[in-house]
Amino acid sequence: MRLIETLLNGGLLLALMSGSARAQVNAGEQKPEPSLPFTMTQVATFNLPWRIAFLPDGRMLITEKPGPIWLVTQQGQKIPVDNVPAVLHQGQGGMLGVFLSPHYASDHNVYLTYAEPGDSGSSLALARARLALGENTASLEGLQVLWRQMPKGRGGQFGAQIAFSPDGQYLFLAVGERQRMTPAQDPDQALGKILRLTLDAKPAPGNPMAGKTGAASVPLIDPPSDTEAAKTATVISTYTFPGPNLAPAETWTSGHRTPYGLAFAPDGRLWEVEHGPRGGDELNLIEPGKNYGWPLVAYAVNYNGVPIPSPDTRPDLTKPVIYWTPIIGPGNMIFYNGAMFTEWRGSALVSGMASRTLVRITFDGKGGATPAERWDVGHRMRDVEVASDGALWMIEDANPGGLFRVTPK
Repeated sequence: MRLIETLLNGGLLLALMSGSARAQVNAGEQKPEPSLPFTMTQVATFNLPWRIAFLPDGRMLITEKPGPIWLVTQQGQKIPVDNVPAVLHQGQGGMLGVFLSPHYASDHNVYLTYAEPGDSGSSLALARARLALGENTASLEGLQVLWRQMPKGRGGQFGAQIAFSPDGQYLFLAVGERQRMTPAQDPDQALGKILRLTLDAKPAPGNPMAGKTGAASVPLIDPPSDTEAAKTATVISTYTFPGPNLAPAETWTSGHRTPYGLAFAPDGRLWEVEHGPRGGDELNLIEPGKNYGWPLVAYAVNYNGVPIPSPDTRPDLTKPVIYWTPIIGPGNMIFYNGAMFTEWRGSALVSGMASRTLVRITFDGKGGATPAERWDVGHRMRDVEVASDGALWMIEDANPGGLFRVTPK
């Protein structure tokens, strides 16, 4: 009884009750605004650019999926970064994310996520290196692979997004299920999970299954045609871990499909956006130990039309706060706290590839979110980031794909 009173006094129980009772919002039919409140200025072009990371001096690191990483000025001048690791550019794989260490000012470290080649295909790798900058040079020094998803295979989407905890102590890594579906519900595999790791990519203390290890071996299947076929998919090989299987101890949440956006809100809550199949893109409030349902449920159907049960049929699984049917194809999500668009402070901005849009979302501070504006920007926007002056920067998922600076009209 005393515990319940404590929760009520802190408002936590009320927040939990309101969160569980809150109705899900389908923002898929939201109409674009009639005009843009901003100007988009193209600064440079790239070959399938993926992510932007701003350096303290205002320059950017920009990844291209085929493999290069560029050091780019805000005027569009490009310098190639040396000593970039090899990637397998195939399908949705390649060089993916680049992220500055939360302690970059002292350690000059950057983290990379990419499709690491090997026997039988590739797998998601997380690496760290020191960025060495010269007058007209840039290189990665002492690169070390800290974590890799095993076994390697072909096909699918990798997730590959990182968010650092607000205190700078932990790294959250979004791992896609490579369109294999069922591993998202397998606690012995990292596929379809959000992991919480130390900055050295070890299982973080305090995780829901801290200290637990998984099976010594796991099956590998090819991407099946739909969620029903996945249940009886043929095992093409079995992978045996060379040491303890740490997937359970690393896992923060499970049941994700293609988590491409992962960001902390100003209030410290962690939010994620992910792709559904034919419908069912999701915005999720990420809370430890929760199962977000894929591939058991979705507000969607499979690409081939095979039905998927609705999340409304499974109260034991966590529903999205917002979903999009039809899809927007989210590329990334950031929270805005800049100086140029003051009315957007505290909002999230989601780049849409399939919809060619930029979407703004507002939050109530209690775990709820509401679709605000949706702007048709005319390009498949892979990433949106904020510069120190408050301008937005976006890159286009295309070859050539534009780099755009976005400022108020």
